[in-house]
This record gives sequence, C-alpha cells and structure tokens, in this order.
Amino acid sequence: MARPIRIEFAGALYHVTSRGDRREAIYEDNTDRTRFFEILGQVVQDFNWVCHAYCLMTNHYHLVIETPDANLSRGMRQLNGVYTQYSNRRHRRTGHLFQGRFKGILVDGDSYLLE
Repeated sequence: MARPIRIEFAGALYHVTSRGDRREAIYEDNTDRTRFFEILGQVVQDFNWVCHAYCLMTNHYHLVIETPDANLSRGMRQLNGVYTQYSNRRHRRTGHLFQGRFKGILVDGDSYLLE
C-alpha cells in the first residue's frame, strides 16, 4: 500500500512530531540538544521556514513550522537525517534514530494552534 501524499503548499502551518525508534531517547544529554537546535536553525534558514514553537522531549520532539516555500518534506529529511548522522557518529552507533516518517499535521485554524 502506498504512503499517503503529504499536503504541502506555500504558507502552510504544521504541527510536526518525530519519535525515537522503539520510543528510545533521541537526546542523551545537553550537548545533543544543543546540536539539534543548531541543525534546526540551519534547516530553518536553508529552507526559509518560520519556527513558531518547539518542544524537545526525551524520545521525541514537537515543532510548529510555517513553510513559505512548500518544502516541509525536504526540510524534515535534512533535519532528521543530519541529526541522525551526528548522533550515530557521536555515540558510535549505526542505523535508525527515528521511528518511521515524521508526523506533520496541517494546522487549520487558531483553535488547533492554541491546543
């Protein structure tokens, strides 16, 4: 069965989440968190995103991202891919860090955003 097509358009606002593989931690310490923020900042700049909010949890993260250029999937591939490479090198691991695809919910209206 094919994956559902992601809805992407210029100016869209998304609630994005990505969870650690097997629900395991994706940040081991503050050095990892700092590096994640650096990578996120570079992706925001490179892909012309607006990051309205973020929350880093032990085994996942939440972002509220606006995409003026309709490029959520490309940017998320960069964010998760570069962070995974960093984490695997630093902690001498191989393989997946994140569980499957990221979840990107289109924020349609202020009521969802306030939740």
